[in-house]
Amino acid sequence: MLHKLFPFVLLCSSALAETHRVIAATYHHTFSAAHPVLLRVRPGDSIVTKTVDSAGFDHRNVRRTKTHGNPLTGPFYIEGAEPGDALIVRLDRVALNRPNGYTGRSVGVRDLDESLQAPMPDPDAVIAGYNYLVPWVIDLKRKTARPKDSAPSFSFPTRPMLGCIGVAPEGDFSPRSGPAGYWGGNIDYNWIREGTTMLLPVFHPGGLLFFGDGHALQGDGEAIGSGVETSLDVTITVTLRKRARLTSPRAETPEFLISIGSKPDANLNQTLEIALRDMLRWLIEEKSMKPAEAHLLIGAAASLDLVTLGGSTAVRIPRRAAEGR
Repeated sequence: MLHKLFPFVLLCSSALAETHRVIAATYHHTFSAAHPVLLRVRPGDSIVTKTVDSAGFDHRNVRRTKTHGNPLTGPFYIEGAEPGDALIVRLDRVALNRPNGYTGRSVGVRDLDESLQAPMPDPDAVIAGYNYLVPWVIDLKRKTARPKDSAPSFSFPTRPMLGCIGVAPEGDFSPRSGPAGYWGGNIDYNWIREGTTMLLPVFHPGGLLFFGDGHALQGDGEAIGSGVETSLDVTITVTLRKRARLTSPRAETPEFLISIGSKPDANLNQTLEIALRDMLRWLIEEKSMKPAEAHLLIGAAASLDLVTLGGSTAVRIPRRAAEGR
């Protein structure tokens, strides 16, 4: 199947592929090439690991970092990855591993009438002194989540996802795990979940892959400034596509091709242009569509996703429309 989806992927023989189990002792707040490598793997290998939540709490609710800020697991070094290649990261398993999480408290709209404002929660309900966090209960058996102080009927199906995934950008540039950009980063896109394959550009030997910031669920746009923040069990399989020349992250699912537009301090129109430009390149250069067809396909069938109110967007195309001609 991978040969059909990614014809230029460099794969190891299945007889040589290994599964590696690792839990980090140190987590990072930057996508930086200066961090020591957590694990070296070969293309085709799988990695089984855990992430901490956005404040650094692990699956046992033990805090592993001193500060907030989306602590990252990694970096992972993929043998043979060189600048200009792409990491193909298949999210084999993205699973909840603890019965609690938390969110922000209010939608990001300024100048709300007092009657429309969310009440201030208990300042010590989640982390002492953080008076904007609302505790949530996660039912691991029923796969639901609800605010802790709400009735059981006010619950929602969980849909675990990774808020952060990306690579170390070129040179010494070391962006924090708060923004998103061409390297990936804090994308906070609810399609980055189990069953999705991420395509990430490579800027350093080994690729230097990081991920973290697990959410039990999150609506489009991350409207309250967070998902239901929690730790996760994660299994990935990483392969390579040589000379891919990606300019921004992409995602593939069995149903969709997705171009993601992110840029620090950019507005939604600017990031949508990034995603649209990348989707046109994808359809024309790699799916062998005529330019006129590619433009019309986007106009007729694309979903334009509001990824975060912070500025990230995505263009999502039905795979059958792009490949079923």
